[in-house]
Amino acid sequence: MTEARTGTSSPARVQLPALGYWLLLAVLTAFGLNALFFAGPAMRIAAQEQLEQAVAAEDRGFCEMFGMRSGSAAFAACSRELAIIRKKQVDRDSAAAQGIL
Repeated sequence: MTEARTGTSSPARVQLPALGYWLLLAVLTAFGLNALFFAGPAMRIAAQEQLEQAVAAEDRGFCEMFGMRSGSAAFAACSRELAIIRKKQVDRDSAAAQGIL
């Protein structure tokens, strides 16, 4: 007597390539969560510090170009005025992005 094969696989048996795809998906998800929760905040802090250093260097370069030495009252006033100019520029850029301007 011979057995007839129908070509259907057992539902309890998981195909090896499908298992590999799920394993790959799990690894990629783990790396994504790591970047989201651990590396992301550190990168944002580093970017903020870099921005603050760049602004301080611009202030120093601009104000010292007009004879205001770092640490003087005139330099502090120059830095404050540059901060106001930067804030107004950000406001203009935001308004333009929203279509107000």
